[in-house]
Amino acid sequence: MKKKYLKSLDSIEKWLAEELNKDGDLNAAFRLIKLKINEKNEAPTEKHIGQLPPPQEIADDPQALALFSDGGCRGNPGPGAFAFVIQDYLGEVIAEGVEFESHTTNNKMELSGALKGLHELLSVLPAQGKEPLLTKVKVITDSKYVVEGMKTWVQGWKARGWKKADNKVPENIDLWQALDKVRDNFLHIDWMWVRGHDGHPQNEYCDRKANELMDDRSSL
Repeated sequence: MKKKYLKSLDSIEKWLAEELNKDGDLNAAFRLIKLKINEKNEAPTEKHIGQLPPPQEIADDPQALALFSDGGCRGNPGPGAFAFVIQDYLGEVIAEGVEFESHTTNNKMELSGALKGLHELLSVLPAQGKEPLLTKVKVITDSKYVVEGMKTWVQGWKARGWKKADNKVPENIDLWQALDKVRDNFLHIDWMWVRGHDGHPQNEYCDRKANELMDDRSSL
């Protein structure tokens, strides 16, 4: 792009110089323009590379916050990690985090990502003068296990004394109970599934953060 601009300016400068009899001020002006183009770094800065766009999931609700989480492990069970990021309507990052566990499962990491994100949200909202109970929150994850569990299964388990229909205790009951407890702090909370590894910017960001941490720990 830079060469294209400079070539065009050369042509314009030549034509104007011929028309205006080689005006000295004109030449100086073009030298300045070319200098600025040469100085311009057309590669995106680090800020833009890492910047996340505003969450589309709350584009129609300026008062809401979006919590994105993702988790996974290598081996299932095996070493794993989860990550979360919380954004407001404009895309500003309110909070984010990533954690590693040496022996876990994929489902545990998915649950833990949402759980840690909600706990973090509870701690940062008061400092911003916001009441968690009145704050609208949308939790977005690529785990149907988490979404279906929080929207449907937990209600039935609680009605049966935290038992499934076959009278067995649900797997990861401690995490389910913790999630159920923390969501009581929010009057308006919704759970949304997105397809993983499909180009969703916030989901890809969380996935990358979790995998980078697993890479780092595996190299120790």
